Amino acid sequence: MEFSSRNRLGILAKAAGETNDLIVIGGGITGAGIALDAAARGLKVLLIEKHDFASGTSSRSTKLIHGGLRYLKQLDFKLVREVGKERAIANRNAPHLVIPAKMLLLLIEGGSLKKSSARLALWLYEKLAGVKKEEGFRILNKLETLQTEPLLNEKLSLGSALYTEYRTDDARLTIEVLKTAFQLRARAVNYTEVTDFIKENGKIIGVKVLEQISGTCYELKARVVVNAAGPWVDEMRNLDDTPKGKRLHLTKGVHIVVPYPRFPLANAVYMDAPDGRMIFAIPRDGITYIGTTDTDYSGDKDLPLVNKNEADYLITAVNRLFPDILLKTSDIISSWAGLRPLIHEDGKSPSELSRKDELIISGNGLISIAGGKLTGYRKMAERVINKAADILRKDFSMTVPESITASIILSGGNFVSQQEIAEYIETQTGESRQIEATFDNIKSLVGKYGRNTEQIIETAFDLWNNSENRKDVLELAEILYCQKYEMAVYPSDFWTRRSSQLYFKPNGLIERFEKFSPFFFSFGHLSEQQKREAGYVFLREVQNTMSFRD
Repeated sequence: MEFSSRNRLGILAKAAGETNDLIVIGGGITGAGIALDAAARGLKVLLIEKHDFASGTSSRSTKLIHGGLRYLKQLDFKLVREVGKERAIANRNAPHLVIPAKMLLLLIEGGSLKKSSARLALWLYEKLAGVKKEEGFRILNKLETLQTEPLLNEKLSLGSALYTEYRTDDARLTIEVLKTAFQLRARAVNYTEVTDFIKENGKIIGVKVLEQISGTCYELKARVVVNAAGPWVDEMRNLDDTPKGKRLHLTKGVHIVVPYPRFPLANAVYMDAPDGRMIFAIPRDGITYIGTTDTDYSGDKDLPLVNKNEADYLITAVNRLFPDILLKTSDIISSWAGLRPLIHEDGKSPSELSRKDELIISGNGLISIAGGKLTGYRKMAERVINKAADILRKDFSMTVPESITASIILSGGNFVSQQEIAEYIETQTGESRQIEATFDNIKSLVGKYGRNTEQIIETAFDLWNNSENRKDVLELAEILYCQKYEMAVYPSDFWTRRSSQLYFKPNGLIERFEKFSPFFFSFGHLSEQQKREAGYVFLREVQNTMSFRD
């Protein structure tokens, strides 16, 4: 069975007819990692997501696989060591998605770091994280820094530290983890909401769900249920029972996007904001994005938005250190806001809260995973399945092997080096000339789908040979691929999460939506009213990324 939007109801019907070893609630990177770890150990696992996969925090981060430099401030050496090692594993298992990139840590007058403290921090960080020798840091003096970033404020600059971070596309990473889990016989379904738990003798033995497109309800049984719902973890805990002990503390991070010519950075930069917090500015794919803020949040979890004050905060920070560019709110072409589901600690500010993950086990047996971060998703999943394995051994006499995900190459990621990826792009470009694909077209596809790009190109050739209108066959082939192999149901699933075009290439997006919308609905599983509503949802999402609330 393909991981297709056609097969959603079939997957649910099959899962309803048997007892699963594990049901995972939540289709973000944490839930996806748990599903992969469970499937790799031979467990029968079903993942349920109430919206689309990666539609929450896992498509709204800074899109970096952090090495954990900032956690040195909290003296959390164990976390720095773990995420450093996990970063290397993520790069090895998905080199097309987790890519090394130089980061310039700016040292400025009155800033939080001086050269001596930066040198010590980076030395300690690289020792703890096991950073490769060729990716080691270098301290630049003021002149070298200004030569590297000529737009930098000369009066404030004291120098910089050049080190290596890893950039990614968080939503694409989540989807590829899910596809890999599916290949290992995990099952996953989006747009299916958990409405209640099924209990027997005081223990949770399953969930009741509502499949939102057909309106069909299902009862799904499982030996163990895991709550990996991110910002909605406490809602699931409330559905189980009144939560005791630790609770979530939501903070909001916002990012704004401007055209690269308006902020033409040579490298990604990590810099002080006027209030002492740190923010990033990252160039990629013709744009530069800036973030993130770190503020308490208590609003609508389904719709966190960027407000004007937050956008102004980021613009002010950039203009202070790069005074010649004179960014304005009107330069912003897109934005996004995401929620961090951290563990509450009395008396601590949002930026001081730990990014560590924690397991919370209810009296009814619900395993909840809270906190954590993108970089550590694989290790978080391992800890969850280790706990589930203890229960399965004790209560069901099952033998569960150790985790093997450190060595599992993610879907599309079978490359040994960035050089091999570059050669693959050249080869696929040459083979796609007949359908008028450019080098940039193929590079973009490989950066999202890796070796699965070949399936998209094959579909594009079929469209080219069997259609009078040959324009945009590559983009249409990409849409069809995401429907058939990535369970994309609605336009937002493709434009926002499968391709990230809403954030990185918003210009002309409404026109492209209008052109391709008939193909989104070609599977025939939506009513006419649902098609109209899907269009409204997408247009509202476009508007939300381009406008700000006071």
